[in-house]
Amino acid sequence: MNYFAQIVNNIVTEVIAVNDDIVDGAQFCHDLLGGDWQETYIDTAGKNYAGIGYTYDAVNQNFIAPQPYPSWTLDSNDIWQPPTPQPPAPPKTYWDEATQSWVVYDI
Repeated sequence: MNYFAQIVNNIVTEVIAVNDDIVDGAQFCHDLLGGDWQETYIDTAGKNYAGIGYTYDAVNQNFIAPQPYPSWTLDSNDIWQPPTPQPPAPPKTYWDEATQSWVVYDI
């Protein structure tokens, strides 16, 4: 299977699977459903799989997830990074935007 994301104003609105035997999947999607379609990849290094609400980066032909927190910045691989790296597991942690730090779950 190949996967394609519909792009409207650089935002992903739909993601569909297309059989491998379709030669030009993006054109197939356009002809069948209209609009702009870009291929997205599940297991390709350096490429992010598209999701609804993601932004399409046409320069890098990649997809960017919505920013999880205002303090996080985008790296060169289109992955959001926290201001402080997450500590190695265990323990399980979550990001606290108010304190700009990782907090250990109290389980």
